[in-house]
Amino acid sequence: MSITIDKLKCIGCGKCSTVCPGSLIKLDDNRRAFIKYPKDCWGCTSCIKECPVYAIRFYLGADIGGMGSLVHTEKNGDILKWIVEKTDGSNIEIDINQKESNKY
Repeated sequence: MSITIDKLKCIGCGKCSTVCPGSLIKLDDNRRAFIKYPKDCWGCTSCIKECPVYAIRFYLGADIGGMGSLVHTEKNGDILKWIVEKTDGSNIEIDINQKESNKY
């Protein structure tokens, strides 16, 4: 499992680096995020949820049924929208109400 980071979108806030439990995300000399050892990514998605500009995507490999799709999140109030970008160009959106998600 791994993530991809779009350095052109990255604003250098460092939130992803702070929340990465494996300390795998670093900032380069231009304060742009990169993952030092992609193969060591745990797939926890903490960095994706923290990125305010959607510069980080999670790669869904064939081993978990994703067939190369990419996932990122967008937040709007209490709603965390998970967006799956499929390889055929289509998207699937899943809305999670964060106030209700731990209700049960």
